[in-house]
Amino acid sequence: MFKKRIAAVILFAVILLISAIPANALTLNVNGTSLDCYAENGITYTSVRSFSQLYEGYEVSWDQETQRAKVNGNGLELSVYLNKYYSVANNRCLMRDGLNSNVGGRVYAPVTVLAKAVGADVFWDGATSTVTVKGGGDALIQGTSYYSEDDLYWLSRIIHAESGGESFMGKCAVGNVVLNRVESAQFPNSIKEVIFDKNYGVQFSPAANGTIYNTPSEDSVLAAKACLDGFMKSDAILYFLNPRTASNFWIVNNRSYAFTIGNHDFYA
Repeated sequence: MFKKRIAAVILFAVILLISAIPANALTLNVNGTSLDCYAENGITYTSVRSFSQLYEGYEVSWDQETQRAKVNGNGLELSVYLNKYYSVANNRCLMRDGLNSNVGGRVYAPVTVLAKAVGADVFWDGATSTVTVKGGGDALIQGTSYYSEDDLYWLSRIIHAESGGESFMGKCAVGNVVLNRVESAQFPNSIKEVIFDKNYGVQFSPAANGTIYNTPSEDSVLAAKACLDGFMKSDAILYFLNPRTASNFWIVNNRSYAFTIGNHDFYA
């Protein structure tokens, strides 16, 4: 199967657009209305309630038990979880590399996540330090239609088998390794083929010891969805290992170290 080059180019363009919103963003304009915002680590945040109320048909509520802001209407069911990286919209997992936060009693989330949930476009004007959101109000495609059932099945299982005890971001990084391999000419062209690849030996131990077939946790499924929905901790990482339990250090000796999350060191 050939690489989905067109899809990869589109995804890359989206990542570039999102990463272009810098930390000094001072103004947020949503369809002509200015909203309060703040920027942190290159991500611009705004109030979920203030953003949603600019569109007709959305109702916003707070669920104390699950610590989430809920937005419902126009075919959208959005949950923005406080102090989590992710939000769930129509059974899809949308996220950035930053936590949803409480600011003055309101939940703030990344502008790009909220815009994606409502089908809007985001633009950055460096000359005026302005983030502009245009359009929106359409229902996000449901996860059951958006995700490939086969891809979600295998990606969630390898994430769970390799990083079941790791943080959510650690799980996503493992998922990124698998998807980066799918896009690399050095590896097979599908998630399942990457997982069961035996070129130069078994690539993932869960494929050999059978733990790949264990039922994944909810967080592992969400992490897989986030990766399949475009979240990328790094588009360069192709390997990872736990240096405290590894018996083979070929990766350490032959690849470039990228970063560490939890018990895993990641390499390009």
